[in-house]
Amino acid sequence: MSVLAAQRSGNKVIHAEGEAQAAEKLAETANMISVHPATMHLRFLQTLTEVGAENNSTVIVPLPIDLLKAFFQSEEGEGITKATFWKSPRVGHPGF
Repeated sequence: MSVLAAQRSGNKVIHAEGEAQAAEKLAETANMISVHPATMHLRFLQTLTEVGAENNSTVIVPLPIDLLKAFFQSEEGEGITKATFWKSPRVGHPGF
């Protein structure tokens, strides 16, 4: 019975060491992300690529409207209307 208890005790020590290493890596990662915020976006894009490749599927990513506003600004700096946008010619797109 003492051999089994020693084995279980050893397993708990190994498990605890693994938990400590995982916590250390997590702290290092959090520090890296706080210094370089773009790493989180890159990891997100990498995850999307992996999901799309594994499942052989298309991934649709919603974009914040604030991000898209920069693409829909007129030369004077004013936003363009939806009607103007759809009537304007776009490079690489057939007319509608």
